[in-house]
Amino acid sequence: MNEVLLRPEVQKFIKEFKGDVSQLAFKGSPWSEIPAKELMQQIESYTKCKDKLPTWYNSHNIIYPPKLHIEQTSSEITALYKASLVNGESLADITGGFGVDTYFFSEKFSKVHHFEQNKDLSEMAAYNYKQLNKNNVTFFAEDGLEGIQNTKYDVIFIDPSRRHASKGKVFFLKDCEPNLVEHQGFLLEHCETLLVKTSPMLDISVGLKELNNVSEIHIVALNNEVKELIWILSKSISEVILIKTINFSKTEREEFQFYYDSENSELYEAPLTYLYEPNAAIMKAGGFSKICDAFPVYKLAQHSHLFTSDTLIDFPGRAFKITSVIPYQKSEMKNFAKSKANVSTRNFQESVAQIKKKWNINDGGNKYLFFTTLQNGKKVALDTEKL
Repeated sequence: MNEVLLRPEVQKFIKEFKGDVSQLAFKGSPWSEIPAKELMQQIESYTKCKDKLPTWYNSHNIIYPPKLHIEQTSSEITALYKASLVNGESLADITGGFGVDTYFFSEKFSKVHHFEQNKDLSEMAAYNYKQLNKNNVTFFAEDGLEGIQNTKYDVIFIDPSRRHASKGKVFFLKDCEPNLVEHQGFLLEHCETLLVKTSPMLDISVGLKELNNVSEIHIVALNNEVKELIWILSKSISEVILIKTINFSKTEREEFQFYYDSENSELYEAPLTYLYEPNAAIMKAGGFSKICDAFPVYKLAQHSHLFTSDTLIDFPGRAFKITSVIPYQKSEMKNFAKSKANVSTRNFQESVAQIKKKWNINDGGNKYLFFTTLQNGKKVALDTEKL
């Protein structure tokens, strides 16, 4: 760690820098002891922390890793949520990284161990924790699987990363490092609860085939974008698996939960007064099939994943008022030529791009058009206004 970065004048330069950081590559660093590349790294990573990691951003004398580490780490919102899922006295984070998740776990556990193979990153995290006044975390610059062999914890947390060499469209946990599929039995021998973070790319059904003893799966979204899947594994095999979805927005948090593979009833109806689109977390979970049991709504069609009602309800997703239901045919659609609208498709044979080009619809405006297929097979465009 380059301690010259901690000089007051350097810290001031990093925090007050404006403009294109790549200019430093040509102009060079104002300090001979700090390479331009290292200075650029600090500025870029510091800037990325403003909204994602405000605790670090607003603290003094923090040293930052390359921006890729900041991009890949949990946000404070998702880290706080993970910490709320577990309890106990001791926790091991065996893929510690920059230490964001570890930090919030340390708010809940009296003894926390942070394992990170990258010695520079481990040293950086340990240094930063001193600046953040965290004293109950011990740092180990070693492989977490080896480091926990002689210790048992209440909780072990792991965030496997996909190997760069792995190819193909299907995401498997066995292609990650550490290989959780291979080591899950070993990990459960050393803890009561195994908490796993995976990429939103992972298909839930694929993950369930690879993992044993799953009791809960949490799908976490920020502003309607799924950020991570959280898996809770325990020593005993659960008869039912709880699926919980949560979507954090700037003003609220939408939650919806159901049991995996439980029975559900889907009630179908033609478009009524209001239209609902489930948030991204529910869509990722496949929970749209449970919506009719939980809310007084009807589904437009089996594969549409859009819902309707005559009375406006509080719904975990976007709500719209339907102004008209338009048969999808030339005589009707020509009225949209050169108009502005936000176009979406659900269970429709044409893509958004094809529809906009075919009917000369431009992006924008207050109109929202949903192109879908009803349960009776009819193709329609739903002209709506967002509520």
